[in-house]
Amino acid sequence: MPNLAILAALPREIAAVVRGTRPDADLLRQGIHLHRLPGCIVVAAGMGSRRVTLALESALKTSPGITTLISAGLAGACTGRLTPGTVTEAGMIIDAQSGERHTAAAEGTTLITTHAIASVQEKIRLAATYKADLVDMEAATVARLAAAHGLRFRAIKAVSDAHDFELASLSHFATQHGHFRTGAFAFHTALRPHTWRKTMHLGRNSNRALAALTVALNAAINEVH
Repeated sequence: MPNLAILAALPREIAAVVRGTRPDADLLRQGIHLHRLPGCIVVAAGMGSRRVTLALESALKTSPGITTLISAGLAGACTGRLTPGTVTEAGMIIDAQSGERHTAAAEGTTLITTHAIASVQEKIRLAATYKADLVDMEAATVARLAAAHGLRFRAIKAVSDAHDFELASLSHFATQHGHFRTGAFAFHTALRPHTWRKTMHLGRNSNRALAALTVALNAAINEVH
């Protein structure tokens, strides 16, 4: 029975890891992409606290023997120390809303979780206030749930956007299930030529980050074999 669960927000963050497998059909109707791998459950259920909670509930129901949770996915850099395409494992995870702090199984960077995609000004504030290295929208919730269930916790993140980068329109394309409306975003961008350069820049950096994240997650999966 699998003892590792990898929890991500978006299906594209886990696509290369689960290639060749099919998601659970029943859960897919709820917007939950759950894949079974040897020794591992991989789930992407959408962005934000509520959706990642559903991801964990689904993973534990599928495999009650899980002992380790990994919060995985893309994140934004809060300082210039982390560049796009870099993979890092967080040692400290902070919930920006509550101030709650969690330590992870490995020593590493400081990751802060917010409820929305962070702007450049917000990244500056998070770095100054919390000494945050990077920001995401799910890790603090996973850390809290891991502690509640007595599970080992890790956070493996790949930097998709630099500390001085933002694309304001991104936040408008999340669905009620926390997924990203890629088609609608592409149409929106196509009508606004002034955003093309920044959008292409983000796309290249995201692809680099996803490739590096896949390598790191495959290594984590191999550790449990």
